[in-house]
Amino acid sequence: MQRVAVIGAGIAGLTVALRRCAAGDRVVLFEAGSNVGGQLQSETRDGFLIEHGAEGFVARSNAVPALAENAGIAGQVIEQLEQRSFRFDGAALVELAPGEAGRLLGFQVPTDELGRGIRSFVRGMAELPERIASLLHGQAEFRMNVEVQRVSPAGSGVLVTDAAGDTSVFSAVVIAAPARSAQALLSSSFGAVALALRDSALLSSLTVSLAFRRESVLHPLNGTGFIVPLPDRLRGLRAVTFSSSKLPHRAPAEHALLRLFFRPSELELEMLSDGAWLERAELALGAVLPLSGPAERGWVSRWPAALPVFDDAHRARVGALSAALVGQRVWLAGAAFHGSGIDAAVRSAESAARAMSQ
Repeated sequence: MQRVAVIGAGIAGLTVALRRCAAGDRVVLFEAGSNVGGQLQSETRDGFLIEHGAEGFVARSNAVPALAENAGIAGQVIEQLEQRSFRFDGAALVELAPGEAGRLLGFQVPTDELGRGIRSFVRGMAELPERIASLLHGQAEFRMNVEVQRVSPAGSGVLVTDAAGDTSVFSAVVIAAPARSAQALLSSSFGAVALALRDSALLSSLTVSLAFRRESVLHPLNGTGFIVPLPDRLRGLRAVTFSSSKLPHRAPAEHALLRLFFRPSELELEMLSDGAWLERAELALGAVLPLSGPAERGWVSRWPAALPVFDDAHRARVGALSAALVGQRVWLAGAAFHGSGIDAAVRSAESAARAMSQ
């Protein structure tokens, strides 16, 4: 039996914890925030299901459904209802060929995933991490709102020091946190090879979900949504998902729920209020879809510097650090290191969990 520390209670960290508890290890989960799930955050309000983070996982994934089955919620997986997508050409919506929307938006996924759609869960993407967390209570120790400051291999163990200066010894550690968090945790022991992660680019994302009376949107919404090739012409709007058409259980029957995607600058994130973003979003949407009435309500989701850019330089930095960690009983897991998306995060976590037994 090992004593394992998992740093980060997103889907990757929770997956590692679930596997290692099943193997009989004593697991301690450190989470700097107050919620599990990382970027899988769903909200249900008056019949609406709002995704604040990822809206689904790639349809071809085997890892995520297998994890859902292990968690006892395989029956909660839902399929995408629509497949067609559109492009706004400046005057009207034009239907795209399968996969073209993903290519135009620069999705960081393998080419064979484009055009195959997504799957999700009845109660939203947060259903999976929340279910795993509920299974782990009583098995793993959760240390919420605890920020880890340093991870230091020492002899046959690994020292984990939190921001209060308390140090614990573990047999193994998995860092399932953002890349820059890993850099801060490991730089004292691994120097330049860890510090290099500071140079990896990160993108910010902001989404606005708008709820309308269905009759107020004078469009059939017969697709997954549309992309905007020239966002500057629509106040920075990059894409819109027809959430209530794309997936079931997202809005009451008499309503439509749409989600608008922006790539804000650091200044915009700092200066613009939620109210300003709601106004910007509705104005931009009205330039594409005819609206006969205002949105009844809206939700703003902010993810500053949250999306890693998987260019060759970032992959090389992760590879160099991973090589330096070999034999140190420390592993990196999650979409920050091993590919974009929920499927990649889960597969990375499964790999780290298996490595501990070798």
